[in-house]
Amino acid sequence: MRYRTFGKTGWKVSEIGLGTWALGSAAWGDVDEEQALEVLDEAINQGINFIDTADVYGDGTSEKRIAKALKDVDKRIYVATKFGRRLDPHTSSGYTKGNLEKFLERSLNNLETDTVDLVQLHCPPTEVYYRPEIFEAMEDFVDQGMVRYYGVSVEKVEEGLKALEYPNLASVQMIFNMFRQRPADLFFERAEEKGVAVITRVPLASGLLTGKYDRDAQFPDNDHRNFNRKGEEFDVGETFAGVNFETGLDAEGEIEKVKPEGFSMAQLAIKWILEHDDVNIVIPGAKNRQQVRDNAGASELSGLSDEFMDVVDDVYDNMIKEQVHHRW
Repeated sequence: MRYRTFGKTGWKVSEIGLGTWALGSAAWGDVDEEQALEVLDEAINQGINFIDTADVYGDGTSEKRIAKALKDVDKRIYVATKFGRRLDPHTSSGYTKGNLEKFLERSLNNLETDTVDLVQLHCPPTEVYYRPEIFEAMEDFVDQGMVRYYGVSVEKVEEGLKALEYPNLASVQMIFNMFRQRPADLFFERAEEKGVAVITRVPLASGLLTGKYDRDAQFPDNDHRNFNRKGEEFDVGETFAGVNFETGLDAEGEIEKVKPEGFSMAQLAIKWILEHDDVNIVIPGAKNRQQVRDNAGASELSGLSDEFMDVVDDVYDNMIKEQVHHRW
């Protein structure tokens, strides 16, 4: 496992972390506690030292499972959680210091800690980024010792660019993968200038980039890849990275034709992200030990050729860009 500096924090984090949406929430199908603990154990065994969660992943279940998994671990593991999405309705007006403090206290309890390493606003409405008092509240949480650093998780590049204006922001999390390339146009450069760490999520486009699916693929009723294809429950960009499923399959097929030897498709998708030096960490999810091993193995694989990178760019420009580039 290779490690990168996490922005202004100075942390040395594994360039491949672990996203834990699937370990608490039924939005990826059911994962029981034994499975979740096996995934977390394997991640640590593979040298992963950064785990990303949120208070809404199973209404706290993911956080609680992480606490259980880390109880007897003596390695330094950085845990990042997110808050804000428990608001109902999820509106800008609900983002108050009082509400966020209640959410944070609950997460601290779930994680069985007095201080969380990183807390992130969880894809709040765009208006929130224009409310300095919310970021002042985040500063207060740091001053109170409840949080070491704070960041944001965004849906849109524009939201990330606005967040960079807050001087003590430590990180921005956003979707970036072969099918969602806009962050590389401008955002990465600006984040690097500010010393803000970039966390990239949805690296496999909800499985589209794994090569595992065809047009007959069926997903459980409680899997967001079934119930959120048109954004019925949350931002459609979180499901298949906003790409039409059939179009995504065709695009993945074109990339697979030129896949270098020694890579799985998942490893190739992760390695493509890591070829962008301004990315600090990528956080694929996993539902079993083998997926963790496969994902983590991408770190040690050789770099990708310019010719391959050009093929991905051509596939994106000709098959994907029109669907997603202007939207997020």
